[in-house]
Amino acid sequence: MAKQKKKQQKKKGGRAIRYAIVIVVLILLAVGAREAWRYYHMIYGENVYGDKDKYVLYIPTGADFETVRDSLHQNSIIQDTASFRWVANQMNYSKNIQPGRYYIKPGMSNRALLKLLRSGAKKPVKVTWQKFRLKENYVSYISDKLELDSASLMALLQDDVFLRQYGLTPENVMVIFIPDTYEFYWNTSASDFFDRMWKEYNKFWMDQRKRKAEQHNLTPVEATILASILEEETQVEKEMSKIAGVYLNRLHNNWKLQADPTVKYAVGDFSIRRVLDKHVNTESPYNTYRNQGIPPGPICTPPINAIESVLNAEEHDYYYFCAKPDMSGEHVFAKTHRQHIRNARAFQRALNERNIYQ
Repeated sequence: MAKQKKKQQKKKGGRAIRYAIVIVVLILLAVGAREAWRYYHMIYGENVYGDKDKYVLYIPTGADFETVRDSLHQNSIIQDTASFRWVANQMNYSKNIQPGRYYIKPGMSNRALLKLLRSGAKKPVKVTWQKFRLKENYVSYISDKLELDSASLMALLQDDVFLRQYGLTPENVMVIFIPDTYEFYWNTSASDFFDRMWKEYNKFWMDQRKRKAEQHNLTPVEATILASILEEETQVEKEMSKIAGVYLNRLHNNWKLQADPTVKYAVGDFSIRRVLDKHVNTESPYNTYRNQGIPPGPICTPPINAIESVLNAEEHDYYYFCAKPDMSGEHVFAKTHRQHIRNARAFQRALNERNIYQ
């Protein structure tokens, strides 16, 4: 009887231990499942929130992990920086930081975000420009659109030795920046930017355009410089090829261009509405009233239609033109100096009537 009782107690004790083990195992499984879920959520759970279609993240060249994390947090792209850091450590992101401009979509997990940033699958920047008169303004514009430093780009555009490799000078280098829309990676360096634009310039100056320039005894650089004067001379597109023909007639006869826009450029005042003797007498290699031939560089970055107007200049016998007195922006053309003086006086009277004296 005592033995049987002891046996029953032993069974009960064994059962209790088994229950305890099961409970411990269940607790461990629950804790493990909870931890597994936590880690799963850290890796695969959503960490990019918001109602935007996308966020734009800029990672500068030389950025470290803290810079990237702070930028993500400060721009409200990620909410949980601790989980982002943990996943980044597991993915060894700090050794694989790729500079650039990235599109980040709401709903992304830490893993998806880090895969994107590690891949270097950055989005290009569309950069469009039309007319720039001054090199400084152009450089400032580009440095606002891309990561490159304005000082580094300006240094290249002023470097005689560097530009000589391309057959260019600091005075005429702006001819290569043909107005259009281009795509660049945000972290493009100054030298890579220049190389890209040099390729675009050569792509533009295909054989057919070169042949047209040669027919006018112009190099591509000279044709672009002439187009820059044409662009500043008129905004009436239907007149462009006709005015270009006047320029070419004067050049081919060794006459000075005597183009008013070059005087404004030489003076440095683009608001001048009436070119006076004091302006015409300005000492400058760009002043075509005082200097023979084409200026040493463009007075603006001419658009493609201005360049095409030079290449396809009208053939005629006009050597002069003057703004019409109706202030329409159009011009009247003359074959002789006497005709031109008559036209010029009519325009001057119109300026006087409107009290335009400078």
